[in-house]
Amino acid sequence: MDGVTLLLLADGRFPAGGHAHSGGLEAAVAAGRVTGVEDLEYFLRGRLATAGPVAAAFAAAAHLAVNPAAPAPTHALEVLDAELDARTPSPALRLASRRQGRALLRAGRAIWPGTLSDRVPRHADGPHHPIALGVTAAAAGLTVEQTALVAAYGVMTGPASAAVRLLGLDPYQVQALLARLAGACDAVGATAAAAADRSPAELPAHAAPLADISAEIHATWEVRLFAS
Repeated sequence: MDGVTLLLLADGRFPAGGHAHSGGLEAAVAAGRVTGVEDLEYFLRGRLATAGPVAAAFAAAAHLAVNPAAPAPTHALEVLDAELDARTPSPALRLASRRQGRALLRAGRAIWPGTLSDRVPRHADGPHHPIALGVTAAAAGLTVEQTALVAAYGVMTGPASAAVRLLGLDPYQVQALLARLAGACDAVGATAAAAADRSPAELPAHAAPLADISAEIHATWEVRLFAS
């Protein structure tokens, strides 16, 4: 297990554009649903319970699909990408996911060059972020379990970082919150990794309708700090 590589992919400073996205927090702050650390905890727990299992399971499944050490490809990446598209009813969130996936894939190709990224589904806006993460993590030599953990962790850290900028929260308190959620994040990653070899139709399909609605409203703003 390559711990340094795991840290690189989980680091918010990894050059894949994640800093430009708030994971829906900017819209939640504008609506008054998140005003402080206590509200942020509820928001992050909600993200971890909905977006977390989906992102982690699809990233792990994409890893299995391209991992040369696996007995055989479990699922075609095109099928996984289409299934993830179906689980993302908001056009704004679909676009955000694909743009982040395209940026991640570009960084992954530069850092871990190889042929795995050539198998990613062709799409004008890029592959969905979890698909790109799974392929990149496989190219970097991470395990399926590590890949799922990075995906689950990213669901929390994007909004957490955005909260410091949007609300001026104490970064020490925000980091303490992430530490409290570490066990829940580990559990989401482990469960997702264990389910990664299921049929794509059987992978998690957790929904968050308010997040979808908020994303569409956020996309209409003329002035905003984050892309999503």
